[in-house]
Amino acid sequence: MNIAKMMKQAQQMQKKMAAMQEELAQKEIEVSAAGGKVTVTANGNGDVLSIKIDPAVVDPDDVEMLEDIVLSGVKQAIEQAQAANKEEMGKLTQGMGLPPGMGF
Repeated sequence: MNIAKMMKQAQQMQKKMAAMQEELAQKEIEVSAAGGKVTVTANGNGDVLSIKIDPAVVDPDDVEMLEDIVLSGVKQAIEQAQAANKEEMGKLTQGMGLPPGMGF
């Protein structure tokens, strides 16, 4: 086993991973909940960037419903961001021959 070659490969992978993470940070994922009444935008890292709420869904007598809709939208946006992140990491580690459990 050539240690120098392995170290070089690890450095290259680290650079690719940093570039991929930067790309994901720039990628925006938009999710709508309640038929478009609430829109949540997140980046590929799962950071919520914005939440838009249609005034028609704001009911002072039913704040709990609005909270549930917003929470649902946020969860969906984060799940989609995590899925995109996992997919990109899978592309990066594909063919590396990592042992089970070591892949992303």
